[in-house]
Amino acid sequence: MFNIILSEESTLNEFLQYRLFQLGDFSMNVEKLVSVVIILILTKLILLGIRKSIYRTRKNKTRDPGSLYSVVQIVNYFGWILAIIIILDVLGIKLTMLLTGGAALLVGVGLGLQQTFNDFISGVILLIEGKTKVGDVLQIDDDVVMLKEIGLRTSEGVNRDLISVIIPNSKIINDKVINWSHQEKKTRFRIKVGVAYGSDVDKVVKILEDSVMEHPDITDRESVEARFIDFGNSSLDFELLFFSQNIFRIEKVKSDIRKIISRNFAANGINIPFPQMDIYVKEFNKKQEAKSESL
Repeated sequence: MFNIILSEESTLNEFLQYRLFQLGDFSMNVEKLVSVVIILILTKLILLGIRKSIYRTRKNKTRDPGSLYSVVQIVNYFGWILAIIIILDVLGIKLTMLLTGGAALLVGVGLGLQQTFNDFISGVILLIEGKTKVGDVLQIDDDVVMLKEIGLRTSEGVNRDLISVIIPNSKIINDKVINWSHQEKKTRFRIKVGVAYGSDVDKVVKILEDSVMEHPDITDRESVEARFIDFGNSSLDFELLFFSQNIFRIEKVKSDIRKIISRNFAANGINIPFPQMDIYVKEFNKKQEAKSESL
């Protein structure tokens, strides 16, 4: 029986030490391959457990989902980096030797991929800093985008037309970006409108303020304000200021409010003027016309 066990162990050991291939001084056997597979599976399971544990805390405590996403991504990245280092050690590849041997190559690649490394570092900054999170509404290059994912090199968002937008992380870090969700959940917006000269200014102000109150997406109703801002070329110009939490779909909200204003103006006999131009045609007298014809 003992001999049989030894024989089985010897057979298993021979199987594990079986060389699959060799490249120079490096050789890959079954044992190393199995170890790599086990490390990958364990890393996947451990990271999955950590992610579930982190998101489970959200049910017990009120936490920002954007912050939780950043924590999960950072844990994932560091977990896989640690797994790769362990795999290299199992394969007998020393990281210091790899870096030393490929130093010249890394310099060349670094120069060629400078922007990629910039995006990579920017992605790490975004996740660690936490000022820009998943779910934030950003204004980038006159386009309003809601962030859906922050990756290491690029971030993905959706604009108001539900078109997916891929944004290099360095653009968010280095360029001027307006984060509509950064501090307050509500944001103040403006609608400009002009009325005909001769209109009752106080009546116009009241109609504007009453009109915006009719919309359900208006918040902080005490702060609603209509201002008489200027004497225009053909109109008395007003500005309506209001707060709303519906930042991503604010253009739809503004459109609805303009419809209400137009309806209420019509009901109260207030006209919205449009630019007009008068053209005067000077008549030639008959002598000038005759002279012109003779020529």
